[in-house]
Amino acid sequence: MDVPILKQGDYLIASILGALTDTALTRLQENLVRSVRQYRSKGVVIDVTVLDVMDSFAARTLRAITVMTRLLGAKVVIVGIQPEIAFSMVQLGLNLEGALTALDLEDGLALLKAADKKEQDGFRRHGR
Repeated sequence: MDVPILKQGDYLIASILGALTDTALTRLQENLVRSVRQYRSKGVVIDVTVLDVMDSFAARTLRAITVMTRLLGAKVVIVGIQPEIAFSMVQLGLNLEGALTALDLEDGLALLKAADKKEQDGFRRHGR
């Protein structure tokens, strides 16, 4: 099952709709990176609300997506991590280093918009 990627202005939204195989996660990574480049996106929101398990491969893939999209000039926000998932990720030493996190899609988009505004204000202050 492929994860749908929606374009919302300068941002992409990928909502995971069910458990994903390693192959589907790899396709998500490839499709997101390609879409960021194609649409010149400023940010990506990955919604993992429906996931009740996050294994080490999924965490590594999300971290890789974050690094790759950052190299393309976009930010990543992962939203909807369930409390049980957060607990087990900490217990297993898994992290999403480099990714921003938010409670839900609305908060994730607001976080991206706030980061963009802060970045634009910084450019204006420094005469860029």
